[in-house]
Amino acid sequence: MTPPDFLIPSPLHLLKDPVLEKSGIEFYLKRDDLIHAEISGNKWRKLKYNLIKAEELGFKKLLTFGGAYSNHIYATAAAGHYFGFDTLGIIRGNELDSRANLTLRFASEMGMEFIFTERNDYRSKEWFYEKFSQEYYIIPEGGSNSFAIPGTAEITDEIYSELIPDYIACAVGTGGTLAGIISKCHAQTRVIGFSALKNGSFLQDDILQLTGNQAIFCSWEIETENYHFGGYAKTKPTLIEFIKAFEIRNPGVKLDQVYTGKMMFGLYDMIQKNSIKSGTKIVAIHTGGLQGRSPLLDQ
Repeated sequence: MTPPDFLIPSPLHLLKDPVLEKSGIEFYLKRDDLIHAEISGNKWRKLKYNLIKAEELGFKKLLTFGGAYSNHIYATAAAGHYFGFDTLGIIRGNELDSRANLTLRFASEMGMEFIFTERNDYRSKEWFYEKFSQEYYIIPEGGSNSFAIPGTAEITDEIYSELIPDYIACAVGTGGTLAGIISKCHAQTRVIGFSALKNGSFLQDDILQLTGNQAIFCSWEIETENYHFGGYAKTKPTLIEFIKAFEIRNPGVKLDQVYTGKMMFGLYDMIQKNSIKSGTKIVAIHTGGLQGRSPLLDQ
């Protein structure tokens, strides 16, 4: 289930960044942001096998969950449009406050309908499963479930078809991308996830659950303390300035402040502190999400 206008496998882009060249680091960016204009990055990876399963089970409708600015809502609406599914988004927040934003406007244009719910009701999702599971194929918030893992594991397969890195790095929200990556990694590769959430220590258990507690052959960790910049969708001037400077040095590459920008800030900081040694080969995953890019980055 890959339309002809999807760029699969996504390219590995060697960064020619003076900051990296001084450190002797060979740094590649896995450009999953180029997979598709509207279903990009890890969102396509997670949706791919869910869409296949929905089709196998005979579902014509998809239901999923997210905030008003959710990359996952955006991508699911587009996927429904292109693959012939009706879509319903359970949106956390007030309709009057949310309807004007570009994410939901796009999702609506793609045919997605919405149910807006207050935060307390949103946290308890059992009612939605009971009411809609007969008619809708339900995908969890962020898209991370057992069917997401084979899709995100293909990231590792694609990398290893070209090179064997010392490190693979990615941003972490719900953990589905990192779980897939570590499920296929060799022992010689170390994997680092950078939590976009504050207090993200629970993610380690979530990731093990997503992998089904299968044998993991690489060493892996999640950086939860130093690079979340206050929590999910939070930012600080230092992060904005880092992204702007990075984009000047690396024309043609855009980052967002929610996920990929935080990962890149963390990697550059670790390199400059010699936590990652000279001569190391790194692949960082650009997981897309550029629809959530802050206007501050273009000022």
